[in-house]
Amino acid sequence: MSSNSKKILILAGDGIGPEVMGEVKRTLGWFEKRRGTGFETEDGLVGGCSYDKYKTPLTDETMQKAIDADAVLLGAVGGPKWDNLPFADKPERGLLRLRKDMALFANLRPALVFDALAEASSLKTELVKGLDIMIVRELTGGVYFGQPRGIETLPNGERRGVNTQVYTTSEIQRVARVAFELARKRSNKLCSVEKANVMESGVLWREEVQKLGDTEYKDVQLSHMYADNCAMQLVRQPKQFDVIVTDNLFGDILSDCAAMLTGSLGMLPSASLGAADAGGKRKALYEPVHGSAPDIAGQGKANPLACLLSLSMMLRYSFNQDADADLLDKAASNVVAKGFRTGDIMAPGCTLVSTTQMGDEILKELDRLGA
Repeated sequence: MSSNSKKILILAGDGIGPEVMGEVKRTLGWFEKRRGTGFETEDGLVGGCSYDKYKTPLTDETMQKAIDADAVLLGAVGGPKWDNLPFADKPERGLLRLRKDMALFANLRPALVFDALAEASSLKTELVKGLDIMIVRELTGGVYFGQPRGIETLPNGERRGVNTQVYTTSEIQRVARVAFELARKRSNKLCSVEKANVMESGVLWREEVQKLGDTEYKDVQLSHMYADNCAMQLVRQPKQFDVIVTDNLFGDILSDCAAMLTGSLGMLPSASLGAADAGGKRKALYEPVHGSAPDIAGQGKANPLACLLSLSMMLRYSFNQDADADLLDKAASNVVAKGFRTGDIMAPGCTLVSTTQMGDEILKELDRLGA
């Protein structure tokens, strides 16, 4: 294997993970053969399948391989089979450890509407057709991790739950920097979202993002919005946004809100990025949003497009292969436009296909586009 090869750790995981990842592997093979991309792939276990074999949702060995890799591709984790495990052994703890030990602080969640699927959205077609939003969510700070936290019993017998929303200058600036850089690659427009009207952490967030914009990103059009208004605007006029940057809690809520504008979770990829090293390389984990869908696992019904679009994000953000990413995005859009559908996006007059058949159509389209 060439020393210039890119090391990818593939963690297919549970449920439909192995099925959708199978189509990713076929597509990686196409790029290797047709575009000369040097990928060196290795498989590992995470989640329930890891617990079944090793009695832990993520082994130290696999964790180290993830840290050493140039990028990690993950399918999905979890399922009812493991619901009764102790909290520390649940499949999701493997994913959370990956994010924590790789220090992945910026979560990228696109909300992209293919024209052919615009009618699947719960919003009017004209509001979502052509929608292309990127939400950048801070992933390792804020109210989910702040101290103090917990549940206590007060002297009067009442119970009190405490969670602390806390951010530092460096935490805010590093995720804002990712968002500004993304905005430069897109439409040079960034909206920063918080609750500066009622939260001191929001005041700090707004001030630090503005300061960064004023000093390093004067070319980017920066605006600010309160989180509750942003939620309303996403369902009122979503195409006003391009890149949104926000904290952990609001990002969790707003990215799911934006996801449903697209009509199907089966179409949505995501990326989680760490800090850039001296050479500009970042730790990175790419995964579809849809989860393990245990009800259809092993039946060939899963939609592989979200996982394939996660591969596209990997090509773009880890390896700077924008032309290859554009090619894969175009292939996915064309296949859907031609009426090929898995069950989750099926519509009258379209052709129902299996997971593998959808992969076949993607490869055919790549052949056509890449000829």
